[in-house]
Amino acid sequence: MDFKYLLVSLLFSIGQFSMAQNFTGTVWDSQNNRPLPEAHVIPRHGKATYTDANGNFQLSVPKEGTTLTISYMGYKPIEQWVSPTDTPARFLMQEAPIEVGAVMVTGNAHTDPVFAEATNDYVKKIVQPRNVADLFDDLNGFSLIKRGNYAIDPSFRASQYEQLNVQFDGGTKAMHACPNRMDPITTHVIPEEIEKIEIIKGPYTVRYGATFGGIVNLVTQKPGADDYGLGGSVQGGYESNGNSWVTMARLQQATEQYDIAGNFGLRDFGNYEDGDGVEIPSSFRSLDYGLRLGYNFTENQRLQAHWRQSYGRDVLHAGLPMDTEKDNSSVFSLDYTLNGRNGLIKALDAKAYYSYVDHLMTNAQRPTFMMVDAVSAVDAVTAGGKVELELKPTENLNLFTGVDLLHIARDGQRTRLVKRNAMGPLATPMEFTDKVWQDSYIDDYGVFVEGNYPINPKTLVTAGLRYDGVVSETQDPEADFAALYTDLDRRTEHNISGTASIKYAPSSRFLMEVAYGRGVRSANMIERFINHLSVGQDPYEYVGNPNLDAEVNNQFEVGFKGKIPLEGKGLDQFNYGSSFYYSFYENYIVALIDPSQNRKFMPMQEPTSVKVFRNLNDAYKTGVEVNAGVDFLNDFNFTTELSYVYAKNKDLGESLPLVPPLTTRFKLGFEKEKFWANATYTLTSKQDHIASSFGETETEGYDILDIRLGFVPIKNLTLGLAALNLFDKTYHNHLNFAFNNQADFDSVPINDPGRNLSAFVQYNF
Repeated sequence: MDFKYLLVSLLFSIGQFSMAQNFTGTVWDSQNNRPLPEAHVIPRHGKATYTDANGNFQLSVPKEGTTLTISYMGYKPIEQWVSPTDTPARFLMQEAPIEVGAVMVTGNAHTDPVFAEATNDYVKKIVQPRNVADLFDDLNGFSLIKRGNYAIDPSFRASQYEQLNVQFDGGTKAMHACPNRMDPITTHVIPEEIEKIEIIKGPYTVRYGATFGGIVNLVTQKPGADDYGLGGSVQGGYESNGNSWVTMARLQQATEQYDIAGNFGLRDFGNYEDGDGVEIPSSFRSLDYGLRLGYNFTENQRLQAHWRQSYGRDVLHAGLPMDTEKDNSSVFSLDYTLNGRNGLIKALDAKAYYSYVDHLMTNAQRPTFMMVDAVSAVDAVTAGGKVELELKPTENLNLFTGVDLLHIARDGQRTRLVKRNAMGPLATPMEFTDKVWQDSYIDDYGVFVEGNYPINPKTLVTAGLRYDGVVSETQDPEADFAALYTDLDRRTEHNISGTASIKYAPSSRFLMEVAYGRGVRSANMIERFINHLSVGQDPYEYVGNPNLDAEVNNQFEVGFKGKIPLEGKGLDQFNYGSSFYYSFYENYIVALIDPSQNRKFMPMQEPTSVKVFRNLNDAYKTGVEVNAGVDFLNDFNFTTELSYVYAKNKDLGESLPLVPPLTTRFKLGFEKEKFWANATYTLTSKQDHIASSFGETETEGYDILDIRLGFVPIKNLTLGLAALNLFDKTYHNHLNFAFNNQADFDSVPINDPGRNLSAFVQYNF
């Protein structure tokens, strides 16, 4: 017999032997005196089960006893200590209307429309994240836009950049300073800080700012009662491909009244090699640290201050025309929450934040340096805040209303020292100064109201309405930009967005929902104010358009998820889910070739024309995400996931840009308290539905296999090993940028890393 099957059988038998005591019970509605079928019964130690049609259940508990949790949609959960007994226990559940959590912890799968949540267990990921974007790598529906190892952006359902409302802790933002997005928000937060990722998959809420394609909320760690006292962790990791390492330390003191936590991290990544052994210029170094202070005035009243700084150095961007010499950011946020009140005002949440990014990029290591020495020093300020009230005008109706503000300001210049021209070297180099952002700003003032109403314990209706007043202006335009747009006065836009959805849960095993959202996004600063800079995947210079209309996403979605208990032959439970969506766009913003305008810099270089941002009216997107899996033999699970997006720009007769190909994942896992292992096989299809006008080319499909395992040899010590791209495949994702201004590479897509072996260690105290 194969040893691995013998080991599995032995572990299964030991688990069953240690849980040999029987426990029976029945679950009833306390008011109507009727049994509750399909209530979920979960022991802290042991295998979960469901009640039958008569409300009865039977399970095994340890002889020393365990905590039992019973949950049922529309009822208050029961948590009770139980011990083995021959007498059936009776549990009475009380009805409770569905309620929405406060903004500090935004996500609630039973109340928020089209909601998903992913726990960031970086200990079990083992491979060291370059930045926060790496945490999305294996989430269904997400893809990564890579320009190298550092400047990585998440893309969800072919929405990216400002089309996604990316924030952390319910609203804090830090916008990039570089027009090429060398420093997206994902580079300004320590990945190890993130406890979970909350996702609302479209414009299905109006509470968290103007939202076009969805909300991504990065929730940082907060102390609980189990964390009281002095504690912390130290950890480190190493990757073979690139000779890369990461170190991290965290120290925390927490009590019932106050908590203080600090963290410190270093990252040093070298150039990695693809599957053919070709070295990709992608190295970087970064240092991050932060301090969080929290004070609980009462059990339901908290004030929290969070300050963090991040420093990037010597960052090589394979897919961009320049490299980052330094990238410094500071983010400060202040949060206040008051909840659990009686009367009309049930809760109050308030937030204020400020971030500053100082970015310096050069072309000193690029071929163009022989002709032009270019240095760009730019900065960005992001500030904002929010005040939200949770109102309860009736017993079942919850209303959320408030105001928010987002201020984005950017400035900076590029200094060019021209050392030679088409005629040859210049005796005296000529110096020029270009205005990168033209001292521009965008302010967004929002007012919103959103309500949840449970029609009955199984059905919840949500509706919301939002107004955004958007003010924009460039305060120091270049002469040619001012000549092109003679009406560069301060501009004000008025945007109305809204949503309506319904959730239906006929049992605790099944949930379905239907949602509609109208998301409105005003043009970002690149689309408005960029002036003859190369900011795309192609070699064109781009010119902004301050008169763009706001783009609108009308999105419809139907989704469901459920679980089916399985009996016999070692099968425990079958899990499944799916989402189908369709969006049609108004005023979709794209960059189109304008033959009436000529290239400004190096005018003889092809292409000689430029691209200007315009609105299109005839575009749509549709897609699906599917997942299914089975839990078996107590500790094993197998899951398959699929995501597909199809988008069409009917005005140009091609796809919208940056649409990921069909992606399928198969995951097999084993998990015990002190040992876990998993394998992920990813199959990515060919993408031939492309946006040629965006500079895209067809990409071939590929498949890769990743394996991870970890164990806890002694208390508080965790060790992990991983092998990514085990078979050393050479491949690149469709969303990867092409090499740009690199001496040894043509303009072809950047390959992803070849085989990468990783080790991880963490000690908690």
